[in-house]
Amino acid sequence: MRIRFTKMQGAGNDFVMLDETRGPLGLSTAHYRFLADRHFGVGADQILTVRPAPAEGIDFEYVIHNADGGEVEQCGNGARCFVRFVREQGLTTKDAVKVKTLGGIIEPRMQPDGRVTVNMGAPVFELARIPFNPAGLTPVPAGSWQKWPLVLDGYAQEAPVLIAVVSMGNPHAVQLVDDVDTAPVLQTGPLIEHHASFPKRVNAGFMQVVSRSQIRLRVYERGAGETLACGTGACAAVVAGIRLGLLGHRVDVLTRGGQLTIEWTGMLDASVMMTGPATTVFESEIEIPDWP
Repeated sequence: MRIRFTKMQGAGNDFVMLDETRGPLGLSTAHYRFLADRHFGVGADQILTVRPAPAEGIDFEYVIHNADGGEVEQCGNGARCFVRFVREQGLTTKDAVKVKTLGGIIEPRMQPDGRVTVNMGAPVFELARIPFNPAGLTPVPAGSWQKWPLVLDGYAQEAPVLIAVVSMGNPHAVQLVDDVDTAPVLQTGPLIEHHASFPKRVNAGFMQVVSRSQIRLRVYERGAGETLACGTGACAAVVAGIRLGLLGHRVDVLTRGGQLTIEWTGMLDASVMMTGPATTVFESEIEIPDWP
């Protein structure tokens, strides 16, 4: 089967965009892995699929598959690419669209300068909804919140890793580091991702606070490994920094792929707003292998 796709990127987080508004392509987990493969397929951190509106008052459904083929709840950088894609493909003329994801409803909006702002919804702190299982762990008070100590099996460490846990439609474990360049992202990222306290795995964020209005961030993403940027990871890091008393309400997040701006009032039921770039790289077609 031959399918058409668009390659896009948001701050270096790259995606294969698929249009299923005219009918399902019927892709399997193996097909998604093939598309994401950087040697044999197109190459991407995630595969993003546009589907028809599932209900009145919703413009589209947005389905996200990681590079390992697994479906996930949310992708912030992908949401920005999503709204640019549906406009460029003539699927809508709106500057703002309401989109259903597995993690909830989001509202990306095109800005006059070409960047995109996404209302990512309110962060989730209830441990069962993240989901995070604190059994056997004792929280450490920090700011108006707390951190959780994790012992990472198979990794020599002088003390447990202290993480703040939050969901932005998908689960995140955020830790403070002195320098993101020397942080053991590739060593401890997969250990945190698969830690037994996270029944659905977790995205591991490594945050360096530069000032109250700027952080540096690296994220080891669930099912994808380290990416050049992670939109929900940027939101989670800023939310954690604000609750820990380290950040103001508007923060520039410097990732290896570019800059994102995150705004949150600190009110627990307030939405997190994310603004950043979304760029089309190229369009083409690819032959999909005949796999189940």
